[in-house]
Amino acid sequence: MSAPISRFPVPESIHDLPDDIRDAMLAVQEKAGFVPNVFLMLAHRPDEFRAFFAYHDALMEREADTLTKAEKEMIVVATSARNHCLYCVVAHGALVRIYSKDPLLADQVAVNHRVAGLSERHRVMLDFALYCGLEVGELTEAWQVRLFEVGFTHDDIWDIGAIAAFFGMSNRLVTLAGTPPNEEFYLMGRVPREQG
Repeated sequence: MSAPISRFPVPESIHDLPDDIRDAMLAVQEKAGFVPNVFLMLAHRPDEFRAFFAYHDALMEREADTLTKAEKEMIVVATSARNHCLYCVVAHGALVRIYSKDPLLADQVAVNHRVAGLSERHRVMLDFALYCGLEVGELTEAWQVRLFEVGFTHDDIWDIGAIAAFFGMSNRLVTLAGTPPNEEFYLMGRVPREQG
């Protein structure tokens, strides 16, 4: 028997939800093949669902961006691991594997990015993300110099800090609700697809 999706009410059917939320869930289901549990967990508060995913998409899906999708997801995995958020480590770990095309990277980033085979750019990025997500997070002159030296811009620095902060909130909500990761996430991106 699988774990409940949330300690709070979840919709009995996505067809009972407001049209925009139902459409968002159906779109992700069509793309991924399933509805991620976090969608169902947040759906009992439609206004918060909308606000959450609007900010999520503004950070993670923005077109004119210099951080890659893999880099953004690495930030999520590193900070979520330190926040002990199983859902986000597993779900976003799948996205790290897919976007990076590296089946080992997500686990290495989750456990200890400092000993993973990362570039200096990625090591500094994750050091700063953890500083923003778990410590003071002030952009000091020393941090700015360090980040500029490995090629980050002011916009990148904002994104790193904002992603760490946003997913800190997400980590806490998922933990509060006791939302487990969908089983589908565990295997995504671990075994390369056969090329035909």
